[in-house]
Amino acid sequence: MSTSSLSTVDGTDRLCVSERAQSVPSPVLHLRQLPADVSEQEVIALALPFGRVSQLLSLKAKNQAFLEMASEEAAVTMVNYYTSAPPTIRNQPIFIQYSTHRELKTDNLTNQRAALQAISAAAVHSGNMASGGEGRGLAHGQSPVLRIIVENLFYPVTLEVLQQIFSKFGSVLKIITFTRNNQFQALLQFSDTVHAHHAKASLDGQNIYNGCCTLRIDFSKLSALNVKYNNDKSRDFTRADLPSGELDPAAAFGVPLPPYGAAAFQPTFHQHTGLSLSVPGPLLSPPRVSLQVAPPAGHSVLLVSNLNPESVSPHSLFILFGVYGDVQRVKILFNKKENALVQMSDDTQAQLAMSHLNGQRLHGNVIRVMLSKHPVVQLPRGGAGQEEQTLTRDFSGSALHRFKKPGSKNFNNIFPPSATLHLSNIPSSVGEEALKDLFSSGGFTVKAFKFFQKDRKMALMQLASVEEAIEALIALHDHQLDHNQHLRVSFSKSTI
Repeated sequence: MSTSSLSTVDGTDRLCVSERAQSVPSPVLHLRQLPADVSEQEVIALALPFGRVSQLLSLKAKNQAFLEMASEEAAVTMVNYYTSAPPTIRNQPIFIQYSTHRELKTDNLTNQRAALQAISAAAVHSGNMASGGEGRGLAHGQSPVLRIIVENLFYPVTLEVLQQIFSKFGSVLKIITFTRNNQFQALLQFSDTVHAHHAKASLDGQNIYNGCCTLRIDFSKLSALNVKYNNDKSRDFTRADLPSGELDPAAAFGVPLPPYGAAAFQPTFHQHTGLSLSVPGPLLSPPRVSLQVAPPAGHSVLLVSNLNPESVSPHSLFILFGVYGDVQRVKILFNKKENALVQMSDDTQAQLAMSHLNGQRLHGNVIRVMLSKHPVVQLPRGGAGQEEQTLTRDFSGSALHRFKKPGSKNFNNIFPPSATLHLSNIPSSVGEEALKDLFSSGGFTVKAFKFFQKDRKMALMQLASVEEAIEALIALHDHQLDHNQHLRVSFSKSTI
């Protein structure tokens, strides 16, 4: 059999269906483990996001198919993508590899006509969707890039979480995550505008987790994303060869970590009864679903490094990390005081604190926060010296825990560190000038202040920088304002 063409008598008789794993790129792709009654349209749907399909050969008796893409580049992009995000049809994983053949030819006219009809129908349908046909089309100029804002961020939302959610609606090629205006945001590029439209229509306004992490989705003005690094902040799923860049935590700490920091937070998705969330191609309209993710078990102890040993204390770490969960114990390492262990109530709170505080500046130093291998923070033994004992504190019985009450409204007001602080529990006897003086006397620069119109027990205060706001929160949270009321300080997503 020639390696440049693939001939059959009846479409199957002389076809080699057990090709060896092939790493040499080819426009022809070999698909295996297809569902027994798979349609040509379902097979083509896997390929259309990456380019035009010029030929299809289905071998239904062997649960296999061959696809010829219009270009080798399209085939390479498709294989690269599905290597990192394995495809499924009706929840059945599909295996894709390059064929040893460079071109598909079939002598069976029935097969040929059926394949061409399927390709033509798919192209027409995809074109109608993109140009506004059938009343369901896309607005002119819409982009395959979505801008995503996650509001009410109680649980951490990672790049992997976004990829898992959005890939249900089509081929996700690239993702970039970042924080802007004190909100977690992302840019996500689909291979096709149709997929972006489906995802936006289905996911905008949905909660990733029960009651929080609400998705706000719009089309980006960008037509494509330029990803330089594959790490926990950005990813190009078609380019496994990209470097990890400066964000690689293993390089920073010299210890092996799970790839992209994701292994400790692999969410699972639950759907309403009767709804299917199989991966849709451009021929299918995905159902509208609620996303409910159950955070799994993992480590609850964090390693905090690059601390300023002259300024840090167990209490200051308790107050800061307590913004994102109930801190149980804190231990500053006796022989290496720039490092500390912080034990949270559970692994979800540990992930939340890590996602918000890693890379923030505290007492002049950019701190690093990562999961520790220690399952708990050990209290000093009886023979420990006085200094070692003061470096370890047990806060498990503290009255300052923000989240000990089930259903507390504090769960809905967790935001990244910002220059604007939210003040609450302000007594009626304390006015604006008194609060400004309190912060100014602590060495903090007050840029703006505003009481809440409907509730003067709360106010916003803007300081000179995020670092200054972090230190102000540590210094003045729980500050006594009168004989029985203490100030409550947290980070705000608002600006004044």
